[in-house]
Amino acid sequence: MQKKRVLIVDDDARNIFALTATLRARSFECIACSNAQEALDLLKTDSVIDAVLLDMMMPDMDGYEALPQMKGLANRRNTPIFAVTAQAMVGDREKCLQAGATDYVAKPIDVDRLLHLLSRI
Repeated sequence: MQKKRVLIVDDDARNIFALTATLRARSFECIACSNAQEALDLLKTDSVIDAVLLDMMMPDMDGYEALPQMKGLANRRNTPIFAVTAQAMVGDREKCLQAGATDYVAKPIDVDRLLHLLSRI
């Protein structure tokens, strides 16, 4: 079985490091981008991406702006995009889903929940 490839989009290198280490230990392949524009450029290519973990709070272009653009790419309409944010207040999950996220994961990340979500890809 081929490893699933996850794109991690986060402006904090510590978050990228932690997510990458966690997912690689569970046989996922990880690619990282430090901003939404870099991720959009990658997603426009034919590169295999099975899922995206998108930080919703980034400078320049946040996840709420990037998500519809990602979902608007013809080759990515069916790619699951999971919103990842420290904004874990009432209504934030709904706001992420309304923006087009497949699902929502709050920081600090519950690894079991994340792995459950990724098990569906």
